[in-house]
Amino acid sequence: MTDLQSHGLRLAEPDAGAPSRRGGAGPTDHKAVSVDGRTIMVPVHTGSAADSPFEAGAMAADGSVPLKFKGSIVAKIGFPKQPRFYKLQTLDGVPYSKIAQLHGSDVLATTVLQTCIRYGRRSTSCQFCAIGESLANGLTINRKLPEQLAEVARAAVLLDGVRHMVMTTGTPNFTDRGAALLCESAFAVKAAVDLPIQAQCEPPDDPVWFSRLKAAGVDSLGMHLEAITPEVRERIMPGKADVSIEQYMQAFSDAVAVFGRGQVSTYILAGLGDTRDAILQMCEQLIALGVYPFVVPFVPASGTPLANHPAPDSMFMRSLLQPLGRMLVDGGLKSADIKAGCGRCGACSSLASYER
Repeated sequence: MTDLQSHGLRLAEPDAGAPSRRGGAGPTDHKAVSVDGRTIMVPVHTGSAADSPFEAGAMAADGSVPLKFKGSIVAKIGFPKQPRFYKLQTLDGVPYSKIAQLHGSDVLATTVLQTCIRYGRRSTSCQFCAIGESLANGLTINRKLPEQLAEVARAAVLLDGVRHMVMTTGTPNFTDRGAALLCESAFAVKAAVDLPIQAQCEPPDDPVWFSRLKAAGVDSLGMHLEAITPEVRERIMPGKADVSIEQYMQAFSDAVAVFGRGQVSTYILAGLGDTRDAILQMCEQLIALGVYPFVVPFVPASGTPLANHPAPDSMFMRSLLQPLGRMLVDGGLKSADIKAGCGRCGACSSLASYER
């Protein structure tokens, strides 16, 4: 799994199973792949994937797919089926797939607001972010209304057995930073269906928003660091770097007090320039606070300044994930205990496999 996520995958049948995603927020330029009973997101539309030694062959009648490494079959994999809720649309004609997407095999994910105050200028935008790409290509809508999210979530649970939901958002302002939008969205979904929800936003200006999110029905919270050392933060995400690491750490502490240990998480993108030791030192601090550090390999997304940035090699990822897995277990944090969200899904990283 670690090798696949670092190298990517060439596809003999690109349309097999659930469709892959090009551009946009979240795991993009990926395809969901089932390996040994786990579903992971594997790059298929990146430069490294085009040159990958891994190739997925033609799907057999039983749904299995031969995985080849340098031409030799090494395993059998599978592709989750296209969700049934994708065939539906709202009364006013918006396809459900433009409101929320299936991630992994059982996670409903949506970007509540598909724009961000930082995105329009390269001097402030996160260099890896493709939030505007799917909007520009007509693959989504800018603002997902609470009633639309509730309608799609209920259908995804009933038709496709979705087990939890991720709500993220572009940052709309420098005050609540999207928490208000997430509150009204979570409240509407929880009124329609009993579905665990993770909300994701930058740290809001007032910690009272954590209690408001919890009261609205949010079960777990993600506030994503992405990069951790000052030089990398300023180079990779010049606008977001204005929110200091110290502000994030205080927000993490405040959020854990509301949601509990293990129910607050953060993304760290390995391969952007932060060293192995720096990442592990940060993870040690986060685990002590009760925050789950979801370390994932950086995947270059098309349409971004980092589209040609190399992905981290699998040896680097193993050197991170093996000790981090032990740190998580020793700290009493495991992905399986997270109520909802990216850490529980685990599809964008093989980290959960190292939690032994």
